[in-house]
Amino acid sequence: MAFSFEVVKSAGKARAGVFHTPHGDIPTPVFAPVGTVATVKAVPPRDLHEMGASLILSNTYHLHLRPSSELVRDLGGLHRFMAWDGPILTDSGGFQVFSLAKINKIDDEGVTFASHIDGSRHRFTPEVSMQIQENLGADIIMAFDQCPTPKDRRVVETAVRRTSAWAARCREAHADDSCQALFCIQQGGIYEDLRAESSAFITTLDCPGYAVGGLAVGESKPEMYATLDYCVPMLPEEKPRYLMGVGAPDDLAHGVLRGIDIFDCVLPTRLARHGAVFTPDGQVNIGRALFQRDERPLQEDCDCYTCQTFSRAYLRHLVKAGELLAHNLLSVHNLRFLIRHMETMRNAILQGTLEDYTASFLERYMHLAKKE
Repeated sequence: MAFSFEVVKSAGKARAGVFHTPHGDIPTPVFAPVGTVATVKAVPPRDLHEMGASLILSNTYHLHLRPSSELVRDLGGLHRFMAWDGPILTDSGGFQVFSLAKINKIDDEGVTFASHIDGSRHRFTPEVSMQIQENLGADIIMAFDQCPTPKDRRVVETAVRRTSAWAARCREAHADDSCQALFCIQQGGIYEDLRAESSAFITTLDCPGYAVGGLAVGESKPEMYATLDYCVPMLPEEKPRYLMGVGAPDDLAHGVLRGIDIFDCVLPTRLARHGAVFTPDGQVNIGRALFQRDERPLQEDCDCYTCQTFSRAYLRHLVKAGELLAHNLLSVHNLRFLIRHMETMRNAILQGTLEDYTASFLERYMHLAKKE
């Protein structure tokens, strides 16, 4: 099989595994940098390889609008287009349709919307999303879903019903997983019975993997963790589980402990563009005056290019001067921080020390947040 998943070792609900794809193996748990429009912002593929990225994400909605999936297909597919030879996952566009576009009409067949770029009208259906993702040629593709606000039960009920119906249509349009692995998405907000209803249906479609959607979209962290406690076990143990759009270091630790294998988020590069960096002691704004003469690296034991080469003082200077290099250097560190965090948790699972590592990491990382 072109796609297969193996759990190498477990520690409670946490798993160290490998997801095999045509473009390479993905050791899990894994964090995937987000390259929304076929580029991880300010970070070239060379740097992604160097920092140990094994999976990146791009987006159907954005690439459909610009430059078009047909153009990407005609130029050799997304791997060739963006010069990335590793595995790629494409989001279905559902989240962006409901969060960015001006919705003109939503019905059980699909969504008609106006582009956030130029106002042009478009129609997304499950079949259209499958066709766009087939054109893009990603390894992992996502079923088209409706991502609701998590606390409005009436809206969530409708979203669960639509997501299930759309998942079945996506499966019918993409029955062959030999070249692209279709992941279906569990919805249900913070309601256990709706998560159960969603899971019961999508697992009948026998997909190579499954995703938890509709979290980190307005609920509190305790609510997200409580939802993960019951919704992750609803998905098959023998398939990879993907928590969509989650990337804070503490959330990654809690997600791994609850059995999540794959994560993605724009957070590390977005923070970098605003001068913020991850450190073991919490998130730090490197533009602060106290770093003006600080000759230390961002993180003493970090092996990324930024920490191995530049001082906090220099990085602060770049931020204050508005230099574009700051975006690259801070993004490199933030991404490597999360990838290394995943590598360390994977090794801790294999060595039987995950509970000690996560407890120590969370105590130190959250100390600054509690203090402030």
